Amino acid sequence: MFPSPSDPNVPDNNQKTFLVFGATGRTGQHFVSLALSQGHRVRAVARTPGKLALAHPDLDVRYGLIPDVADLDALLAGVDFVVSMLGDARLQKDRMVNTEFVRHLVPAMRRQGVTRLLYQAGGLSRTPDERLSPFLWFIRKTLARSYDGQHRDNEAVMTYLAEGAGDISWVVHRAGIGSNGPSKGVLHRSGRTSLATFQDCANYNLRTVMDPTTVHTFDLSTYKKS
Repeated sequence: MFPSPSDPNVPDNNQKTFLVFGATGRTGQHFVSLALSQGHRVRAVARTPGKLALAHPDLDVRYGLIPDVADLDALLAGVDFVVSMLGDARLQKDRMVNTEFVRHLVPAMRRQGVTRLLYQAGGLSRTPDERLSPFLWFIRKTLARSYDGQHRDNEAVMTYLAEGAGDISWVVHRAGIGSNGPSKGVLHRSGRTSLATFQDCANYNLRTVMDPTTVHTFDLSTYKKS
């Protein structure tokens, strides 16, 4: 059950507005629900808005088609945080749609004075200054080869952010997502990855995008051992 906008446990001065791309995805739907449950506003952009089966006074669902999202400036007006959890393995096989989109998004963020961005990539995507371990590279080129286009797209996004968006407080979460099951615990920033649930990745993304210590990082995430 979502809290009322007048819930005394949700102070108005702590309410933030999130612009979410990929809101109908499996991580995205959890993210939207979680942000709303914590008393925030969400402006969700979706190719098929009807897939977001939520109704809430602080949820505003808009139509948008990646990478050619119409009127990004209007979408960004009044926004505190931008979260991108986009992925389309079929489309990204032959086209770097996320890179095209982020190259439009960042200048629009500058125009609107929005500085905070979380981009969710995959755990098998390389950072601009590192290489995957031989084991992870083997997994990427064998068991996960159908997603290689997504990883190349993610890598191009990370390179663009690192080289051309230093004035934006971006953070990249290289998520290792394994299932849509119940929570397995709390994910933490790490140099190694866990196979996490969509719910736990959404929780991590919400905490991380609001954490100033994560700016300009490309961290993986893992569950801490008890």
